[in-house]
Parts: sequence; C-alpha cells; structure tokens
Amino acid sequence: MEDVWAAVGRLGTVWLALVLALIVLPSALGVSLGISEAYMWVLVKTLEWATIRIEKGVKKPQPQMLKTPAANGIIERDKTPMEKEIAHMHQADFAFSDIFYFCRKGFEAIVEDEVTQRFSSEELVSWNLLTRTNVNFHYVSLRLTVVWVVGVVVRYCFLLPLRITLAAIGITSMIVGTTMVGQLPNSSVKNYLSEVVHLTCSRILVRALSGTIRYHNKENKPQKGGICVANHTSPIDAIILTNDGCYAMVGQVHGGLMGVIQRATVKACPHVWFERSEVKDRHLVTKRLREHVVDKSKLPILIFPEGTCINNTSVMMFKKGSFEIGGTIYPVAIKYDPQFGDAFWNSSKYNIVSYLLRIMTSWAIVCNVWYMPPMVREEGEDAVQFANRVRSAIARQGGLTELPWDGGLKRAKVKDTFKEEQQKNYSKMLVRNGSIG
Repeated sequence: MEDVWAAVGRLGTVWLALVLALIVLPSALGVSLGISEAYMWVLVKTLEWATIRIEKGVKKPQPQMLKTPAANGIIERDKTPMEKEIAHMHQADFAFSDIFYFCRKGFEAIVEDEVTQRFSSEELVSWNLLTRTNVNFHYVSLRLTVVWVVGVVVRYCFLLPLRITLAAIGITSMIVGTTMVGQLPNSSVKNYLSEVVHLTCSRILVRALSGTIRYHNKENKPQKGGICVANHTSPIDAIILTNDGCYAMVGQVHGGLMGVIQRATVKACPHVWFERSEVKDRHLVTKRLREHVVDKSKLPILIFPEGTCINNTSVMMFKKGSFEIGGTIYPVAIKYDPQFGDAFWNSSKYNIVSYLLRIMTSWAIVCNVWYMPPMVREEGEDAVQFANRVRSAIARQGGLTELPWDGGLKRAKVKDTFKEEQQKNYSKMLVRNGSIG
C-alpha cells in the first residue's frame, strides 16, 4: 500500500512540475510555447471534419437548414411596425376581426417571447461534439460517435484535471499574492505589484479555460479614472478583460471562497464591494463610485450595467446608475464563439459549481473583445439616453441584438405599470386609426 501511495505521490509531483513549467511559468511571463495554438488547430480541423460528416449524413440535404442558426426562432415575425399593420382598421364600427392582430401578437409572445429566450443557451449551427446540438439536426454517424467518445475521455480524463489544477494555482496565487501586497504601504510600488499579481493570476485562469481571446483596437483601452462598461454573458467576463489590463471591480460582498478572494484582493487594489443593504441605497452606491472616479490615479472601474448574464446573442437594458456618475465611459463589446463551448451562465438553472464544471469540460473558451472609442455624456442628454446610446454602440460592434427589456425579468414579473402603458399605446393606435369611433 505504501508503494502505491509513493507512486501516486511521484506521479503528482511530475504532473505539477510539468504544469508549472509548460503552462504556469509561460503564463506569468506573458509568453506562449505554442501548445494552445496547436490544440486549437487540431480542434478546428476536427470540428470541420465533423461538420462535413454531418452534412453527408443527412439523407435529404438541406443546406439552408444547416446554415441558419436555430436561435433565429421558430416563429417568422413580421418586422412591419404595429401602426402600419393596423392602419387598415378604418371602419367606424367595431368588427370582431379587429382583435385578430392582437390575438396573434399574444400567441407569439406566449410561444416565443423575445425576453425569456435570451436566458437559455444559444443554439448552434452544427453539432460541436459536446452534449448540445441544434434542433435542426438529429443524425449521428458511427464515426462521429467514436470521435465523441474519444472527446469525452480527453475532456474529462485530461483537460478537466489539468484545468482544475490551473484554477487552483491561479486562485491560490491570487489570494496569497494580493494578501502579501496588501501589507505594503500605499505607494506606486504597491500599485505596480498589485497589477502584476492581478495580470499574472488572470492569465493563469484564462489558461485554465483553454481561453483564446482576440483583443481589437487596443488604442481604445480604458484609462485610469474612467468607467469601463461591457455586455455581460458570464462571470468569466471579468477574467477575460483583466487578462489584458487591470480594473477596479464593483459588486456585492459574497461569502465562501468568493468572499475570501474579495477580502484578499481589496487589500491590494481599490475594488468597490458593497454589502447587500448598501446596494439597495442607490445614492450611496453612486457616491462611492463617484469618489473613485474623481481620483485619476485609480484603476478604471469595470461595470456590467445589464445586472445579469444574457446568452451571448443580445444586449438588454443598461441600468442608468453607471451613467449618472460622470466621467468618461469606455464601452467594450464581448462576443463568445459558441462552437467551442457555451460561456453563458443561466444562474436560475445552474449553480456556480455546475456552471464551472460545464465550461471546464468544454473544448475551449474562444471570444473577441472590442475596445471602443471613449464616450461622454452630451449636453442635454439624461442618464437613460446616454445609457441607451452606449448600449447601441456595443450591440452594433459585437453583432448583438439590442433589446429594451430589463434583464431583471429573468427572475421578476413584468410590472403592472408597464403593462398598463402598453395597453394605453394600443388604445391610442386604435383611436388614431379610426377603428374606435
């Protein structure tokens, strides 16, 4: 028995030494040995082969079905504005047929509304050899099944242990490093060491996800004293951005491991953590953020104004609080490639452990990050209008659908006041078009 444990110990030592030498050390130095690039090349070629096999396996080829994502929906909606659709209702007397238009809109909303579908995983054009596939395809060949089984072995028996090891090293290094730096007196040296620790640990954590990130327009990177706002798909959004620069995070105080990380990092970096009771006081939150922005020596604040994760297809309503602070806004658009792994976190369906297990057993996390030109609030523009303008810019850059709905509908019901407002709009349209005498 002792020999078995000794062998296990030696194997663990060798494993840890290889991980440190081939991955952790290059990550800390910001260099690559080409291992990730080779892995992605093999992965892309394998998925291309799988797509070809899928197309050959379809008995009646339907190219338009394979090329059109199922995320487009099961209902073909008419883009004609409501005013034009009901413009034909010019009769003086009410007819029973007048209600058909509203009945159709109601059925469409029940079957497939444009809000709740943003809180489910994005459908794929073709199977990516993971568990998820698109609704348009149901055929799996024997060769694909064999490749899928091999992929399961690789993902769970090699990639998962490797990623867990890297994640443990990254988190431990973050806690220990920021705690040690936090003991130093406030100075430029402390700020420099804090940034080094955050960047190094973020790079290790990105390697733990087999992350491949392309940063565009780096000349527009957020500057100190500014506010970085981005669309929100996953908790790893912060790691994706910190991998290329340091930010002061804003968020609620948590317990458990997340709480330990928060308490350690805030000693070395001016993150802004709020108690839940403080978050309800919007004026207090705004005051603390404004005090941070006034100090031009502090890192830019990173905020996700949607307040919840959206499924990588859309950008929903931005909360106006981030745009009442003042200062310069640096918009950032983040778009993940779902072919290699689903980065979206449906927090109402999966807890954080289940979510991390899902992404750590995916092929990789591949995404594009666009730094956009800074934006400032224009004269006569209120916070809501400014937020909408920034949201529109992010949606255009990331190729995302812009929706006016509040992401809070993920867990809450629509307010009665909003429903009443829509009812009033419908009534005004009918009266204006002469349908109601």
